[in-house]
Amino acid sequence: MEHADKSMDELRARIDELDVQLVRLLNERAQHAIEIGRIKERLGLDAYSPAREKQVMQNVTRDNPGPLSDAAVRRLFERIVDESRTIERVVMDTMRTSPERHP
Repeated sequence: MEHADKSMDELRARIDELDVQLVRLLNERAQHAIEIGRIKERLGLDAYSPAREKQVMQNVTRDNPGPLSDAAVRRLFERIVDESRTIERVVMDTMRTSPERHP
């Protein structure tokens, strides 16, 4: 039992490390969404881009080796894309209400 506990502790430690990496990558992705929001606002585009969101889902499921199912990956990325869209909208709204602050 002691060996199993150590193994589980090691696996949990690795999960913790991966979680830190995921948060870093998600924040990097969010930073890109902020920049895209600025570009969309300057071009007069909407934050919601169904064709792009469909492309993202196709990309992540095409490159999914498992063990997560494609449906699970889609659900995760639906949340990620939704949060990215929210960030874009906040940036776009801020640019509209305070254009002098955003060249």
